[in-house]
Amino acid sequence: MSRSLRRGSIAALAALAIASLSSCAAGNQPDTLQIKPDSASATLGTNVRLNNIIVVTGDESSGQHTGPAAVTVNISNTGAEPVELQSITVGSGANATFADPAGAPLTGIVVPAGGAVLIGGDGNPSARIASVSVTVGGMIPTTFAFKDGRKVDTQASVSPNKALFKGFGPTPTPTATTPVAVPTKNASPAATTPAAGAGATTPAGTATPAAPAAGATGAATPSGAATPSAGTH
Repeated sequence: MSRSLRRGSIAALAALAIASLSSCAAGNQPDTLQIKPDSASATLGTNVRLNNIIVVTGDESSGQHTGPAAVTVNISNTGAEPVELQSITVGSGANATFADPAGAPLTGIVVPAGGAVLIGGDGNPSARIASVSVTVGGMIPTTFAFKDGRKVDTQASVSPNKALFKGFGPTPTPTATTPVAVPTKNASPAATTPAAGAGATTPAGTATPAAPAAGATGAATPSGAATPSAGTH
């Protein structure tokens, strides 16, 4: 009886050891720990958190990109006071310019107390960089500076303007729209056509030939008619 109890306790201990080992293995998996290595994030103090920090390039799938880019980040503020983001610097000195959803320039982006702001994408404020050299699929040092003097130095992921980040990339420069204004100016020659039509007032010029014709009949004819009457007289 004691022998069977001993066997049972050994079996129970073995089962317990296997269960604990398997639970440890499961607990270390990224999906269990909810680790998202591609999603860069950072904190500022205890109240401000920056999530999904991405530098979005053009449509390249990989390799080196040198040119315009945009920064997208979700900033949440659990504090009692609003915070204002004043600058984003990517790499060695590429500074972003801010604009509101309508495209008007901003000097800073305010994150309200107890709220969050998504930078980038349709209907949100934007942070665009004129030119930067990055490796698509890699990471790049990025600094966020706030109005209260605090800074966050972190690494941003670099992704192309595709899949989840489609529509978050840099938009065409406004100069691309200026050629549209040129055709409108070409419409002004049409305004000169009436001037040519004013030349069509040369029917008044046809009246001028009629004036010489009247001059041919001129007052000289009546005076010529008066000469015969002077002869008869």
